[in-house]
Amino acid sequence: MDWKAHIHSNDQILGGKPVFKDTRLSVELVLERLADGWTLEQLYESYPRLTPEHIQALFAYLHDLAKDALIFNLTYSKAS
Repeated sequence: MDWKAHIHSNDQILGGKPVFKDTRLSVELVLERLADGWTLEQLYESYPRLTPEHIQALFAYLHDLAKDALIFNLTYSKAS
């Protein structure tokens, strides 16, 4: 999956945040909903322009970020 076919950034849309093409839905918003436990059915019902291809592109986008170590700047602390 070439996520660039489904996700882009434009300074004129949501301040340049990555969004799904043909929508004003940010990648961040959809990730937040998924992290909050929303199901795909809830996402599609609440955001009718969102497609299964957008979700697949989201995971491909995250994979590229992880692969390139752009999201692994984590700080771990030992539990006492």
